[in-house]
Amino acid sequence: MKKDINFPVVKDVVVTAVSVDGEWKIFLINRGERKLQNILISSKGYGDKDGKAQETSVLRHMIPNLEPGEYALVEPISEEVFHLTNEYWVSFFLDDQVFDKKYIFVPDTLVAENLSFIPELNLKGVLHE
Repeated sequence: MKKDINFPVVKDVVVTAVSVDGEWKIFLINRGERKLQNILISSKGYGDKDGKAQETSVLRHMIPNLEPGEYALVEPISEEVFHLTNEYWVSFFLDDQVFDKKYIFVPDTLVAENLSFIPELNLKGVLHE
């Protein structure tokens, strides 16, 4: 039964969107003290524009390992999809236990007003914890 399954809480793994030389990119950061293994990231955008439903293709990314304090580029993201809900579903193994979490950037949140300093990247970005 679903109530009998342990769903551990994801801590110290964050997704951030940063602008590098005018191009936006999505990064995964391991702020924890243990290595993440077999990381699978599924990304998609969905919403509407002018009353018409819009949806992007689902993209899948694999990162074999991410050491403590490291980060990895997930994908570039176009400003043309900032009006959509952009979802990143991250699954990984940590000490033989599966973890997963959805990180959702709601429409129009990837803007200059929401930027904060991301020390791991030494850049400003929109951080999703």
